[in-house]
Amino acid sequence: MTVLLPIPPLVPIPPLAVPGEVRRMVRLTYLTALTTLLGYVVFFVFGFLRDLFRELLDWSKSDDLRGYAPICPPFEDFYTRRIYHRIQDCFARPIASAPDAWIDVVERYSNDNNKTLRRTSTASRCLNLGSYNYLGFAAGDEYCTPRVIESLKKYAPTACSARADAGTTRLHVELEELIARFVGKPAAITFGMGYVTNSSIIPVLVGEGGLIISDSFNHNSIVNGARASGATVHVFRHNSPSHLEEVLREQIVKGRQPGTHRPWRKILVIVEGIYSMEGEFCKLPEIVAICKKYKAYVYLDEAHSIGAVGKSGRGVCELLGVDPADIDIMMGTFTKSFGSCGGYIAASEEIIRYLKHACPAHLYATSMSPAAVQQVISAIKVVLGEDGSNRGAKKLAQIREGSNYFRSELKKMGFVVLGDNDSPVMAIMLYNLAKLPAFSRACLRQNVAVVTVGYPATPVLLARARICISASHAREDLIKGLKVRLSFL
Repeated sequence: MTVLLPIPPLVPIPPLAVPGEVRRMVRLTYLTALTTLLGYVVFFVFGFLRDLFRELLDWSKSDDLRGYAPICPPFEDFYTRRIYHRIQDCFARPIASAPDAWIDVVERYSNDNNKTLRRTSTASRCLNLGSYNYLGFAAGDEYCTPRVIESLKKYAPTACSARADAGTTRLHVELEELIARFVGKPAAITFGMGYVTNSSIIPVLVGEGGLIISDSFNHNSIVNGARASGATVHVFRHNSPSHLEEVLREQIVKGRQPGTHRPWRKILVIVEGIYSMEGEFCKLPEIVAICKKYKAYVYLDEAHSIGAVGKSGRGVCELLGVDPADIDIMMGTFTKSFGSCGGYIAASEEIIRYLKHACPAHLYATSMSPAAVQQVISAIKVVLGEDGSNRGAKKLAQIREGSNYFRSELKKMGFVVLGDNDSPVMAIMLYNLAKLPAFSRACLRQNVAVVTVGYPATPVLLARARICISASHAREDLIKGLKVRLSFL
């Protein structure tokens, strides 16, 4: 269970050029930076030499289409063949069970040095430290599951239509009303995919002549949404309100056309509640105060925080004492805490009404499965205690206590761990590329499934293992995870 994202051109970062926010986050020594970069150099040198000899020996057997430009860019092709394939047994491991505290990981083997992997009929029972099933709803629930089954019988697996056509059921309307009440906004709109919620909404909100100021560690869905918008995009140093203010002041003075000082049509500042690769909370109170000062709109992505943090699970606004009325656009997903799929936008009635008439994801994409909608409705009712029990409060307490326990124990063991207390996400810094497969394989041999993340999902020097804690983890499960022996460290 390992993540590796599509590969942009490699730009190695020398030790002296590591961004300031990264230096503050981790203890990155010159020796660590040097050995990590040296490892990449070795991989690339031997990879290029192997490609050279292959071209010399097999020049007459080339199956390239003469006269056609390559579909796969040369660097991405090289990186995939010479680096990714060597460790791809650590990536995209198939599972054969629900993503509960323990999962069945399907075993695979390779007869060609990991170029291809073949599945076996056997599976290993592993402790699941990779899935973001924060409140444990994804593995079946005594309140949610029967209601999901009933909705499946009544509505079928899909509405087979877009929301703007025949894809809106009573459940969709109920969910939008419930999520608006849950997060404290007047209205909400839902979408069938969390990633699409960001990438399709941002271009509708801001266009040419607008300014987007985005945290440098924001998710790829935000990055792609900002790029597609046609607006001018600037970034500020990760979680740095002071630098955000510098960027805002400078851009307001310059205006949207240098020399003319024409004002921006609108300014949108985008941050995340919990940054998914670091496990850090955004400094929301300070950011909101700065945006008010400069009349900029605030867009808050709560994909990893809604449902998982706050006294009643209402996210970082509740946790950090920010009035939801001060957040102009609240985005979140149903894939993490609620055990379903899809995403939402909560805002004023005027904004939601506009999105229903202008957003392509609402007008053209198939609506959420009614069964998935019912799962979210039931899960939120459990969190709010509207199921007649206190199980929601117990889940919130358990994920908070489990996360803080696991984080503190890792630090006692000497690991460099990113993430704030109460966050269910934490990163164990590995740095060196060679440690990614070693860490992942060592854990799997001892029946612990983890997610390891390297370049390009992280900076070159900052490879890591990302741990996600769930309310379904008992204390014994966490102790089991802490007892993994890592002889290579």
